[in-house]
Amino acid sequence: MHDAVIEGLTGSKGTIRSLINQELPLLRDHLLRLDPESRRDRFNGYADEGFVDRYSKKCASDGTIIIAYFAEDGTVHAAAELHQPDLSTDSLPEIAFSVEGHLRRKGIGSILFKQLIAVARSLGYENLRITTGSQNQAMRALANKFGAHLTFRQGESTGTINLYDEQSSADQPTIEIPAGAASALIDFNQACWRLFLKMSGIGKAA
Repeated sequence: MHDAVIEGLTGSKGTIRSLINQELPLLRDHLLRLDPESRRDRFNGYADEGFVDRYSKKCASDGTIIIAYFAEDGTVHAAAELHQPDLSTDSLPEIAFSVEGHLRRKGIGSILFKQLIAVARSLGYENLRITTGSQNQAMRALANKFGAHLTFRQGESTGTINLYDEQSSADQPTIEIPAGAASALIDFNQACWRLFLKMSGIGKAA
């Protein structure tokens, strides 16, 4: 079903699915193909090849979930990222998107957005945070479409999406998540807490 929809939007066959860690170089290659303005919008500032390479490797170790658009040749040309919250009590999972120029205004961003919301809901999240540059009109429009309430401050727009709001919940698709992804994410977060407690001395025996 998704393949047929994507072919109708792009004029060529493609697939949207989650990346596994071994495929993260495909994310790096996609981010490096973004034009300078798009890459600046994606990272809200300058990002050279070294930064993109380090960023992609970090995604392999911090529990980031990535939903990507794969072309017929296996290359990635659009991606939606779900970054896990940190250990602070008020932290929210954060989302980010990138779409190469030839796929814009074809509905790929909206499909990725819906898929990522479905994954976030399946993991039990209630709210998502989104941050984008003030000049990234396409991202701001997409966020508003799904119910984000954006505020502008210091050159960027930041907003929150309530996953159980009627606007963000409409027409949610299903998506295959790699086996063990949810449990692996839980294990990752638990490991972070154990490390935090050990470093702070809270977990030491009296």
